[in-house]
Amino acid sequence: MALEKLTIPDLGDSENVEVIEVLVAPGDEIQENDSILVLETDKAAMEIPATSAGVIKEVMLKVGDTVNQGDEMVSLEAGADGSSAKDDEEPESADNEEQAEDQDSAEETEKSEEADDSDQNKAEAGDKKATDSAETRVEEITVPDLGSDEAAEIIDILVAVGDEVKTDDGLMTLETDKAAMDVPSPFAGKITEIKVKTGDKVKTGVAFMLAETSSGSASSATSAESASKESSDKEDSDKVSSDKESSDKESSDKAKSEKPDSGNKQQSAPQQSTAVISPADQAGVYAGPAVRKLARELGVDLTQVEGSGTKNRIVKEDVHDFVKNVMQGGGAASTAGFSLPAARDIDFSQFGEIEEKDLSKLHQVTARNMAQNWLQVPHVTQFEEADVTELEEFRAAQKALSEKKGIKLSPLPFIVKACALALTEFPQFNVSLHSSGNKLIQKKYVHIGVAVATDAGLMVPVIRDVDQLSIWEIAAEITELSELARQRKLTKEHMSGGCFTVSSLGNLGGLGFTPIVNAPEVAILGVSKTEIKPVWKDNEFVPRKILPFSLSYDHRAVNGVDGGLFCQYLNSLLSDIRNMVL
Repeated sequence: MALEKLTIPDLGDSENVEVIEVLVAPGDEIQENDSILVLETDKAAMEIPATSAGVIKEVMLKVGDTVNQGDEMVSLEAGADGSSAKDDEEPESADNEEQAEDQDSAEETEKSEEADDSDQNKAEAGDKKATDSAETRVEEITVPDLGSDEAAEIIDILVAVGDEVKTDDGLMTLETDKAAMDVPSPFAGKITEIKVKTGDKVKTGVAFMLAETSSGSASSATSAESASKESSDKEDSDKVSSDKESSDKESSDKAKSEKPDSGNKQQSAPQQSTAVISPADQAGVYAGPAVRKLARELGVDLTQVEGSGTKNRIVKEDVHDFVKNVMQGGGAASTAGFSLPAARDIDFSQFGEIEEKDLSKLHQVTARNMAQNWLQVPHVTQFEEADVTELEEFRAAQKALSEKKGIKLSPLPFIVKACALALTEFPQFNVSLHSSGNKLIQKKYVHIGVAVATDAGLMVPVIRDVDQLSIWEIAAEITELSELARQRKLTKEHMSGGCFTVSSLGNLGGLGFTPIVNAPEVAILGVSKTEIKPVWKDNEFVPRKILPFSLSYDHRAVNGVDGGLFCQYLNSLLSDIRNMVL
């Protein structure tokens, strides 16, 4: 028995992908398509299947390693039994197929010409897909054409293993940057395996489920219909492809004619602007995920880059050339924008023992966003204190009702509700700056994000329409979203659309802190720990519960006076919660 080495398959545009889980060990017996390990890119986590069956002899990778296409992951001893069994199955399958063909031939004399064509196509489909028998088989269900090369996020799995599904029943829901869509089942059958989970990102053609189906199921009819249309579909596809190439060429020629000196990259590069780049503006750019990631890291607007790849596709070399030309081109200094010098690489081992620890993907993304927001947003932070003695007394009085409802009633729901009312009272805080910097986007809705600390990093799920929710409803939402965050089950919908953020460190103590604005929002509230302090009241000092909070805001959108008024209004709501219902 020969040893076979299994390697990392094509990962698309992803490079240096991290191994986050190894699913096998030496001595394990595996079948073809069994998962070997789990990789995590900046887009999603994916399981790598075995391309052969056998017994694992050696695992060449460990958790934390980074890999690329072609790297060896395991060696295995191929099982001769499995091969012979497979060979034995083929004649049996072929005999069954011949019987099916004979049966179809006998029926041909009794059916119309249209039915004859359908039976013939059904037999051909059976020849291609039959595995163990002509009656039942397990088939892969793949992601249909999504209309682009971009990955779509799975936001909901609609079935479970063992479920019976019919043709066109929804299997899962995908969300792109355009819309959400249900992926239908292409045939009827029974779900035997689900290869993906909520939060994964998939592309056209990726196998996401296995289903057991029969030759008499709707899948045969679907296959027959697909086969009967294959020729005409191919002609239509060729025509569409030809039209698209022609259209792409015309668009390219038009773009080049409109750009002054577009043929000379040295001249066009300095036109690049380093203003905040809107992702929507770059949605139509022909570039892969790795190129887009590189452009984001370098602050390059891809709409200003000329592609040298097929059909003007932008490749990494184009981005590097663009940056080089900006740095060297005349007049580039005025448009290249401000940049900080790179941090020095210090050898800390010269001072003592050290250990390097990799940051999680979430931590890396959060760090980049925080640094960008701190550099781009001119922050102002104002500090205030609220007397929450009556609020705390009221909250304590609701303890029995809280236990009955099964909802934890902390001070945070009151604070979030007060912020929603303040955003309604001061709409200048419920805005975002347009990417041009010349206008504000006024929001007519009130969605508030609540910062949640998890083992993987900081997450900010968003509570929608807070102004329309009761205190109890807000408390329930906070509990549910916090739990989803800690389980890493938040979807894109949970994390987007916020107007304002609340970051509470009340359980950790401290007198105050300066929270960083979560752009494109323009303000954030930082809440510290409530303390009992002496307050002069009625000719004497009395103990009162004082809640310190701080408001950071983008000074480009909010004036200092408005910031002070916002803090005063929040103070009035928290000091006397009766104001929340007036």
